[in-house]
Amino acid sequence: MNIPPESLSFEYYRASGPGGQNVNKVSTAVRLRFDVASAGLADGVISRLSCLAGRKMTEEGILIIEASRFRTRERNQADALSRLESLISSAAKPPKKRRKTRPTRASVKRRVDAKKRRSNVKKLRGKVRGDE
Repeated sequence: MNIPPESLSFEYYRASGPGGQNVNKVSTAVRLRFDVASAGLADGVISRLSCLAGRKMTEEGILIIEASRFRTRERNQADALSRLESLISSAAKPPKKRRKTRPTRASVKRRVDAKKRRSNVKKLRGKVRGDE
């Protein structure tokens, strides 16, 4: 997938988690902002991407991916880019068409028989008529 570099922007900040003293000094976590509108994607891909992204997509159409798994800035940046690429490639695949199916005759018969048995059980719950 070819992502235009002008639609990407990176922001670096201090990550929480493992890293020792390094975590308090160096901004290694990456926040990737991807402007979907300026990327030149098809309308269908954009709509599927916004569904897949969920809360990661802002109302302005900017996809935000945060990466802080690794201890170096470069690996976190590569991680964010790979996650973006996988999101876009999965959104680029059109969904499969739904094929209508019908229940089999045997399954319909089983369902109706079960309903008849249940109905009969409920009929038998009525008041008992004794000799008057």
